[in-house]
Formats: sequence, structure tokens, C-alpha cells
Amino acid sequence: MDQRSRWWQGALLALAMGLALVWPSLFSEMSVFVATEILVMGLFAVAFNLMLGYAGMVSFGHAAYFGIGGYTVALLLKKAGASFALSLLAAPLLAAVAALIIGYFCIRLTAIYFSMLTLAFSQIVWAAAFKWYDFTGGDNGITRIPFPAWAMSYTAFYYFTLALVGVSLLVLYCLTVSPFGRVLQAIRENPERAEFIGINVRGYELLAFAISGFFSGLAGGLFTVLQRGVYPDFIFWTKSAEVILMAILGGIYTFFGPLLGAAVLIYLDKIVTEYTEYWSVILGVILLLLLFFFPGGLLGFVQRLRRSPAPRQ
Repeated sequence: MDQRSRWWQGALLALAMGLALVWPSLFSEMSVFVATEILVMGLFAVAFNLMLGYAGMVSFGHAAYFGIGGYTVALLLKKAGASFALSLLAAPLLAAVAALIIGYFCIRLTAIYFSMLTLAFSQIVWAAAFKWYDFTGGDNGITRIPFPAWAMSYTAFYYFTLALVGVSLLVLYCLTVSPFGRVLQAIRENPERAEFIGINVRGYELLAFAISGFFSGLAGGLFTVLQRGVYPDFIFWTKSAEVILMAILGGIYTFFGPLLGAAVLIYLDKIVTEYTEYWSVILGVILLLLLFFFPGGLLGFVQRLRRSPAPRQ
């Protein structure tokens, strides 16, 4: 990356951070709620993209770890009487443990078989949440959770989420530009060659699975606080499809692309549903446009435009 690109990206990031800091003072409470949702889902999408964009692992069941994080926060607060800090800390840890266990079996398969196995495990987790009425509330979910008073304020929780997501994104970015991230990209491009030169492919894939599950669980815990409850829909396959779409929409081969994809998709959802109930039709059109005109995602398209040589005079 040349000096000009670094300056351009740094200036854009500084502008985004400045806008994020003053957002609650500029816009309504509803806009603050939507911005918080974008931050949470953006973290989920970036965490998921560690597997998809960097390691080349297509998971159809990543909502399992998102939902585990959400249910962990809800159950610890409501049934165990744990503190908010402990509950939020336990959410990513339990999600990471679940990702390690599930990933241990999934990484033994490749391509579509890997994807289908992740979906199968996710549906098992969803079925447990949906049917276990005594523990998870079944299809009613868990509501009336005793969150701390400050977390009930959309503005206060927005700043808390902004700080936590900011730190998480920084950690994930450092991982992607580290030797660990380079190894994941090597595995994505050619796992056989990577294994031939001495890389423990399964070990790295399992570690990527666990790290992705950790931050997905954190996003799920934050989402539970934002929604004032947790429901089986958090684990259903449609939530996994949603995060895949966010990553693809923004650009899976860019770090901030999934965050942009989350922002665009959530914003469009809020706008379109105000005028029509046919959001699924609009979503299908978006997918078609994306596949035909933006195969590298929105951020990937912008980067390709900037890299294209200027026409000769």
C-alpha cells in the first residue's frame, strides 16, 4: 500500500470516528438505536469474515455463536444473578468454547461438506433454544432481563458499544495484518501447498474458527442488551445468511467491507420497510446487482476504481 493510499484511508477512518463520536448529539434517539445496531452487526460481520474472506471457510451456521453469546448474557443476568460485566465477559468465552468444539469436527471436511456441517450444528443449537422452555424460554425467548440502568439508555449504551466494538475491530485488524493473517490467506489460496510447506492447516483453521466465534459471541451479547431480550431467531439459519450477505455486500477481501455491508443492509432495511412489506424482493434485487456489477463488494469496487490506471490522453 503506497503512502497516498494510507493517507486517504487514515483520513476517511478519522472522519468516520469523529462522526461516530458526535452522532447522538446530531440525530434522534431512533437513529442512535440504528447506529448501535450497525456497530454490533458490523462486528459480527467482520468476525465472520475472518473465516470467509481470510481463511476461505464458508460457514452457514455462524449465528450459533452469536446466539450463544446472547443467551449467555440473558441467562446469567436473569437466572444466575451475575453482574453485567461478568455476563458480558462470559458471552464471548462460551461462544469461543462452542466454536472450538464444533470447529474440531467441521474442519475435518472441506468445501460444501464443511458448510453443511456448520449449518447442521447451528440448527442443533437453535432447536435446543427453541424447545427447551424451562431453560431458554422456548420460542418466547428471554425477556425482562435485569440490565443495569445505564444500559437502558440508548445514548449511554451506544458509547459503550462504540468503545467495545472499536477495541474489538482493532484487535481483529492487528490479527489480519500479522503473520497469522498472512497464513490464513495462504490457506485460503491453496491449502495443499500451505500444508506442503509445513503449515498446520487444521490448527490454523480451528484457531480462526475460535477467534471468529469469540467476537461473534461478544456481538450477540451486545445485541441482546440492545434488543432488551434474546430469542431463537438469533440462532436461526436466516441470521447466518444475513451476516454472509453483509460480508459479501461490503467486500470479503477487505477488512472494513463487512462493516460497510452491515451499515448498508441495515439502513436499507429500515428505509424500505417504511414504504413496502416486500423487503425480501428488494433484497433479491440487491443480490442480483451485487453478483453482476459488484463481485468484489462495495468497498472492493471502490478500491478497484482507485487502482485502475488513468486513461491515456
